[in-house]
Amino acid sequence: MKSVDPLKQYRNLSRREFLTTAAGGIGGMALASLLAQQGVAREVINPLAPKKPHFAPRAKNCIFIFLSGGTSQVDLFDPKPKLNEMAGKPLPESLLKGLRFAFIQKDSARVMGSPRTFKQYGQSGMHFSDLLPNIATCADDILMVRSMHTEPFNHHPATIMMNSGFSRMGRPTIGSWLTYGLGTECSDLPGYVVLEPGPGIRGGATNWSCGFMPSTYGAVLFNTKGEPVKNLTNPEGVSPEMQRLSLDTIAQLNERRFKHIKDSEIQSRVASYELAFRMQKAAPELIELSHEKTETIEAYGVNRKDDMQKRFSTSCLLARRMVERGVRFVNVYMDGWDHHGGINDGLKGNCAVVDQPIAALVKDLKLRGLLDSTLVVWGTEFGRTPLGDNRIGMSAVTGRDHQPTAFSLWMAGGGVKGGQIYGETDDLGMNVVKDPVHINDFHATLLHLFGLNHEALTYRFEGRDYRLTDVAGKVVREWLA
Repeated sequence: MKSVDPLKQYRNLSRREFLTTAAGGIGGMALASLLAQQGVAREVINPLAPKKPHFAPRAKNCIFIFLSGGTSQVDLFDPKPKLNEMAGKPLPESLLKGLRFAFIQKDSARVMGSPRTFKQYGQSGMHFSDLLPNIATCADDILMVRSMHTEPFNHHPATIMMNSGFSRMGRPTIGSWLTYGLGTECSDLPGYVVLEPGPGIRGGATNWSCGFMPSTYGAVLFNTKGEPVKNLTNPEGVSPEMQRLSLDTIAQLNERRFKHIKDSEIQSRVASYELAFRMQKAAPELIELSHEKTETIEAYGVNRKDDMQKRFSTSCLLARRMVERGVRFVNVYMDGWDHHGGINDGLKGNCAVVDQPIAALVKDLKLRGLLDSTLVVWGTEFGRTPLGDNRIGMSAVTGRDHQPTAFSLWMAGGGVKGGQIYGETDDLGMNVVKDPVHINDFHATLLHLFGLNHEALTYRFEGRDYRLTDVAGKVVREWLA
């Protein structure tokens, strides 16, 4: 049977004939979208359309601030006076038994003190380091978890673990699971957005991958200045009308291909084209901050002179603007917290970047009535050791090694009980001694806040039903407001 060239077939169609044939299947998605914008059609097929949760949700949106490298819990959130009492001394053998380190030489390792001072804040009396005076003022809105633990002790596996519940690449990340389970309330912006002010983190896009899910549920990386998304602007000479006609034609060709091979990625591709078309208007307006009040710009620190500070501040403000518009999940990444040496100066510099804008974000969301429905997370892949990093070749011991056995994260809003400290570590911050929380438990609880049962939210791939929490995880109900 002689094959038909689809390009030749559709090149000879009249406009009326083309629109008639484009009215069904995937081509209909494109046409329906165009007609909806013109007020002709009201219903558009959208794979990211809002979906009902399993039960009443507490949260609708999430801003997950991921500080890559391993933030030091004992210098920021979990004060340990014993560190300074034991500075220069070896750890008891009982604490070292069975532990693995990335670089520390166990036999000669010594406890490293901390110059940080801690104060209690709010009615809750929550402790914060002197490096975080602004975030400390949000104490009564914060749930501080001091008993996190994980398995990987190297960065990339641990970062992927925190983002996907598994320490190897290829699984969908949290934002993909939420957009798969709930869709998004914003039709002109992605359901899952990543902001990365500063150097790229280890593993790059593997940390916000949709894994084996259709690419519809993947993240879109936004820029904080210039063009919001790469290649979003039309080339010179290409009008919106020309682009619309091109998209309709491509959709028709994709429909023919989909009927032949039934690959869901073809549908995802068409949905991505349509979203990109709508984003060309919505994205530039999103990053235009001229309509924000002067006091808002100043509160976030958007006008700070330091470039890194300015970019991180802008990202936090953009995150608020995104959830206002219905974006389901926003990741803000900042690398540079891997302090094997120079930890005191390193933490001072990094906290100067993040303290003001993160506090402003929490307060701004609260002022606008958005904090109750928006979960804000300060997260990292693991903590830092009470021992100094004495790796071979170091001229001096001025930093801390990776520590997966105990670390801290905090959350605010989104249905969590603020002003609460959950879990405890030992006198040196080496191990959890009360209420341990594994990353799978954290993920199960996060999904619960969004009205999703972590055991029921599954995606079938290669004959198996997968979960964000794999075969583990339990909801920490003490966290719920």
